[in-house]
Amino acid sequence: MPANNHTTKERILDAAQAIMLEKSFHSVGLNEILKAEGIPKGSFYHHFESKEQFGVELLRHYVSGAHAYKRRMLLSSEPESNPRKRLITYFESSVATLMANEGKCPCLMVKLASEVAESSDAMRQVLADSHQESIGIMETVILEGLEKKMLRCEHDPRTAAMLIGDLWIGAMQRASIERSVEPLRKAIDFIFEDLILKPA
Repeated sequence: MPANNHTTKERILDAAQAIMLEKSFHSVGLNEILKAEGIPKGSFYHHFESKEQFGVELLRHYVSGAHAYKRRMLLSSEPESNPRKRLITYFESSVATLMANEGKCPCLMVKLASEVAESSDAMRQVLADSHQESIGIMETVILEGLEKKMLRCEHDPRTAAMLIGDLWIGAMQRASIERSVEPLRKAIDFIFEDLILKPA
């Protein structure tokens, strides 16, 4: 694909991501997305066959960046060699992001999950695959912590990773409803002190 086409597609996806974090998938029209970047309608249909296919590409675009960030934060031993500390830093950075976003959900996956899962099986599958990838990243860092004897886990690492993911998604939803970081703070305490990942 020529570079200029790639740039146009990325611009459309980036513009849509920002708008949909403020609104929703079904409430945002094509014209609103294109107007934000001054892109003609023909360019949209050059890259996307339908709004559903666009939604699939949007989620993949977002997920790619989100998982790259998670890997940098959680799986790199530089500059922090202690995996438990990396986990805490990762969750605390999510709290900071929510605060910077004035309590509004900063995660497109959490924002759109309940909306699109019932209306588009293709988009639901992207979300499901992404969730499994997130669990895999979390399981890997938990295993590292156990091997280094830097944390104790009350469950097998895969189960712990799934529990953490479910707990965090629920806490993020309640935090955005209440416009408060308190649900995230309580989730962090629960994860690291009461149930799942305790200091070694």
